[in-house]
Amino acid sequence: MNDQNKGFQKEEAPKTAQGAQSTTSTWKRLLAKKWVFPATYMAAAAIILTLMWVYQDAGKKTVSEADLGIKVSSSDKATDTTKAPDGAVAVNAQTETIQWPVKDRTMVEVSIPFYDTNATKEVKQTAMIQYNDQLTPHTAIDLKAKDGAAFDVLAALSGKVTAVEQNPVVGNLVEITHSNGLISIYQSLSEVKVAKGAEVKKGDIIAKAGRNEFEKEDGVHLHFEVRQVSDNAAVNPETLLNAKQ
Repeated sequence: MNDQNKGFQKEEAPKTAQGAQSTTSTWKRLLAKKWVFPATYMAAAAIILTLMWVYQDAGKKTVSEADLGIKVSSSDKATDTTKAPDGAVAVNAQTETIQWPVKDRTMVEVSIPFYDTNATKEVKQTAMIQYNDQLTPHTAIDLKAKDGAAFDVLAALSGKVTAVEQNPVVGNLVEITHSNGLISIYQSLSEVKVAKGAEVKKGDIIAKAGRNEFEKEDGVHLHFEVRQVSDNAAVNPETLLNAKQ
């Protein structure tokens, strides 16, 4: 039995070696082809690119509120679109325009204009204030009732009252700082109705027109002045008032 097996193994051995040699020859012939290596390289590159694409696509995916089981109501979504950080102005908010500091513009006239360096010589002369034998350019406009009577003085813009003073020269004074970078100043007042630190709205009554020593000859009037917060430069109020109309 063993002899037969040995004989069988001896006969089969050459066949196995011959088969291996045949396989090796086949691979050699295959590798000898010029297109084998480029094809293998391209296949490997395609596999690598596919894996990278799958990895990046997975990284871009985010967990949605629905995946977490969070329900967002339509009112919450609407609130998110209208919220703005502190100090920011809402997109749909409209900038407040300046108004004449009187209830009825037709009832008053500009008795002393603003001193404009570009104005004519005649206008410049009317915009000079004489006090203690000195001439001073007028940095405001004076409003006076056509009948000479006292009238209500209104806030030209909404803002915060940053000063309320009683000055022996310019009379009672109210200063309001506004969010648009302007300060409005009201002098020659009587019956002041606001206090420092108060918040006022555009059109609120803050005082009545009165008298002062600086513009004594003007009688009962309102000295209305506008300045810039940044550099305290005086601005012609009429240019602002006329621009909004």
